[in-house]
Amino acid sequence: MKKYRFMLIGCGRISKNHIAAAAANRDIMELVAVCDPMTEKAEQKADDCRNAAGYRPKVYGDYRKALAELEIDCCSIATESGYHAQIALDCIRAGRNVLVEKPMALSTKDAEQMLSEAKAHGVTVGVCHQNRFNAPVQELHRALNDGRFGKLVSGTARILWNRSMPYYEQAPWRGTWAQDGGTLMNQCIHGIDLLQWNLGGEPDTIMAMTGNYLRDIQAEDFGAILIRFKNGAVGIVEGTACVYPKNLEETLSVFGETGAAVIGGLAVNRIQTWNFSSPAAQDSEVEKLVGTDPKDVYGSGHNALYQNYIEAIDSHTEPLVSGAEGIKGMKIILAAYKSQKTGLPVKFDDLEFSTLDMTHEDVRVN
Repeated sequence: MKKYRFMLIGCGRISKNHIAAAAANRDIMELVAVCDPMTEKAEQKADDCRNAAGYRPKVYGDYRKALAELEIDCCSIATESGYHAQIALDCIRAGRNVLVEKPMALSTKDAEQMLSEAKAHGVTVGVCHQNRFNAPVQELHRALNDGRFGKLVSGTARILWNRSMPYYEQAPWRGTWAQDGGTLMNQCIHGIDLLQWNLGGEPDTIMAMTGNYLRDIQAEDFGAILIRFKNGAVGIVEGTACVYPKNLEETLSVFGETGAAVIGGLAVNRIQTWNFSSPAAQDSEVEKLVGTDPKDVYGSGHNALYQNYIEAIDSHTEPLVSGAEGIKGMKIILAAYKSQKTGLPVKFDDLEFSTLDMTHEDVRVN
């Protein structure tokens, strides 16, 4: 396998995980450039890369300049959410593969355009839903594929977190409809991705109630979603930024005719329930996954996600979290927003919606 040349665009809060992934995968990738309009941030990340991986990437304030000057295979996009789609399209049109942080876009139109243009230019889009690579989540999905749950009945994603006003004030784009969305789009999308992936991956109808209760932001700080899947199973999402006084849990549960599993912990990293009607060799492996909580809610899944993404490009296959997969969680949330706005159930397949179609009045709770 060749060593793939990456550029990191955006040097904010999540960028440290991309630097760590570059170091962990130094045999198959090299971070040749880091970009941020605030070049002091990019300089710091270049230093961090030198300390972690043994080399220092070039620093740019403008990713378009780097695209014009450097030989780059892949662009990792970790900017504010509202810029993801345009930057991705610029990179795709320049013939570069794209790995984009969640959410891949803030509108169905932009996300679908990313996929369409990627296909036209022969490049690969991946989305950073790194929790799919957590060992307990992988075992859960393996059990599903092996039919151990029998007929699926339901599943839940509970993201019970705290995000105080200083969090939003630290970066004013957070909680805005133009650049972010609310807790469903920012904090809960990983759990929603895991829920849909493990309940069949084909949502049919979405209903939701959301609200802005405690945080002085434009978007919601609490949301509840019901999802009917095409296989009949029902998904339930409870997501909040209002838990006092700190993060409580992020939990994924799946229930079927012959099995029940619950994965919890700080970042969906601990198996709490593992009950099946018939034993399997897999169970002894699951017993070893006692697990410890990671340093933060991001976990360490970026390392495996990068490896999977690079191997997919090299073998001309699709990564586990392809663009077509990454659009699903985002689209469920946009359907939830539309349901909140209209008070009606929303069909997943027919959805055309954007966070810009929402206003504070749509979620304001008196």
